Parts: sequence; C-alpha cells; structure tokens
Amino acid sequence: MRHFHQDTIVLLAKPLLLGVLLLWPTVNIHAQKYKEFLHWADSILSIRYQKADIDTNYIVRPKTKWTVKGKLNLSGARLRVVGMEDDHRFMSDMSADYKSTISAGVSYMGISLNMALNPAKMMGRYNDYELNINSYGKKMGFDFIYQNAHNFKGWHDYEGNERIYLSPNVLKLETLNINAYYAFNHRRFSYPAAFAQSYIQKRSAGSFLLAVSEQGQTGTFDDDYSIKFKMTNIGIGAGYGYNYVPHRRWLLHLSALPTFIVYSNTSVRLDGDKVPLDYHFPEVIITGRGAIVRQIGNMFAGLTMVYTFTSIGDEHVLSVQNNKWRMRAFFGFRL
Repeated sequence: MRHFHQDTIVLLAKPLLLGVLLLWPTVNIHAQKYKEFLHWADSILSIRYQKADIDTNYIVRPKTKWTVKGKLNLSGARLRVVGMEDDHRFMSDMSADYKSTISAGVSYMGISLNMALNPAKMMGRYNDYELNINSYGKKMGFDFIYQNAHNFKGWHDYEGNERIYLSPNVLKLETLNINAYYAFNHRRFSYPAAFAQSYIQKRSAGSFLLAVSEQGQTGTFDDDYSIKFKMTNIGIGAGYGYNYVPHRRWLLHLSALPTFIVYSNTSVRLDGDKVPLDYHFPEVIITGRGAIVRQIGNMFAGLTMVYTFTSIGDEHVLSVQNNKWRMRAFFGFRL
C-alpha cells in the first residue's frame, strides 16, 4: 500500500485551498444574485396575488402565502342506452369501476404542486385510466376529465326477454368532458373559495354564469350484438351559482350550468348497420357543482362534488345518456 508523507498532503492541500479562496467571492456573488432574484419574484407574485379586482366586503385573500392540502378523491361513470329495434324497446345500463385516489398538494400564492396515488391500481384492482385537471379562477374556470374505462358492469333488457346481466369488458369507452364557466359577479362571488380555498368568502353572494361544455366519446359494445359509436357534442348555455355563508366559518356552494348542444357529430353502428341518431331537442350537457367548507382558524376541511349529465338522441330510436361524477373530501392548513 502506498503511503503519503505529511509534506505531500500539505503540498496538495495548498492549491485546493487557494482555489476555494479565489472562487469564494464569485460563489458569494451568485448566491446574492439568486437571493435578489427570489426576492424580486416573491414581490411580483405578492403584488399579483393581493391585487385582485374584488369587493373585500365579500371576498378576501388568505393572510398567509402557503397552503398545504390533503385530498381523498372518488369518481365514477354511468352509461345508459335506450332505443327501439323491430318495434321492441331495449335498454342497457352500465357503470364503470369507482376510482379512488389519495392526493397531497402545496400551494404558494396560487401556484400549486400536487401528487396523487391510486391504492387500488397499485394493488392491481383498478385497470382503467382517468385524468382530472381542474382550474377555478374568480372570473373563469374549467374541468377537464378524460376517462378510458374497460371495466363496465350492468344489465341489458330487451322487451319480451329476461334481463341479461353483462360481464366486465363488454363495453370499452373513452370519454372526454370539458366544462368551462365565466362568472359575471366575480368581484363578490368566488368559485375558488369553494373549490380551491385560494379565496375566503366572507358574505353570501351569487352570480349568473356563462357556460360552454364539450363531450367526446368513442365506444364499443360487444355482446350478443355489437354497437360501435363515436360522438362529439358541444353545448352553450347559462346558469347560476351561489355561495351561502351562514356563519363566518362555514361556506355552502351550489351551482348549475345547463348547456344546449349546438354542434353534434355522431356515428353509430349496430351489428355493422348505421343507426340514425338525429338531433332531437332538447339535447343537453348539464354540469352541477356543490361544496361545503369549514374554516377552523388557519385550518379548513370540506367536501366538493362535480356532476355532469349528457343526453342525446331520441328514446323512440336511440338515446345515449352519460353520468360522470367526482367527489372530493379535503383537509388543509395555511402557513
């Protein structure tokens, strides 16, 4: 084994020490510039965060900058098909496996970072895929929901025959829902107070809402007969939302946004034959939202719900109805 003499170690250490001493002012300058940049960015964010066009008698920003939140999410989907074939009514009713996730997030003056886990998927009990992106601003906001589900269960009735119970994997369905709103009374009524807790609603207020909805679906149903369909529907409408504050620590929210379909592009085939699915008034996409929020000092807890219902077609020929919902229980605190 080779041994180093003490003089050799000192000889090697001298240039290293000299290099550190020479670089130290440069490192110190960069660290100072980094601190100045962080201070500048924090100032810009603070001005943007606090300079909101709101009536502070009704809505205020939290006094703190940091928010930490944990969430338990549960969602589901249901499809109902009703129609006539050879003067006999048929009906299919199917529901996808529930999806449950646990998520945690941290927010700094409205900028958020979230992570989610699906315990059932980790254990191999959930094989579908779902993506939820939600943005709730004081003026505008949206829900973006994509689902690719194969594990539908349900039943099928054909007039004059016994009910048939359907096994999983009979229906494969991809669905995209986008629901957006614009709040007219955004200075006094706050969607994010109910759903994001980035504002606090001090007094009760409501607002008329403009709404735009879109639903796209591609599905295949294979059993005794085969149905393949592809649909794109866009709706425009208006609704109303209300934040009720019975006590300074409580907030109750309800809103409904019905939209009437103004554009529809649909292709349906039954056992290879094209089935007409002409426009039949009223065809609608309805989005409902609800929330309960409880404030406890710098802590808060609550429950939110988003529900989307879509109905297209004519039950005397062929009608397709969709139900998509998500519930979220949450607990958080502000720092």
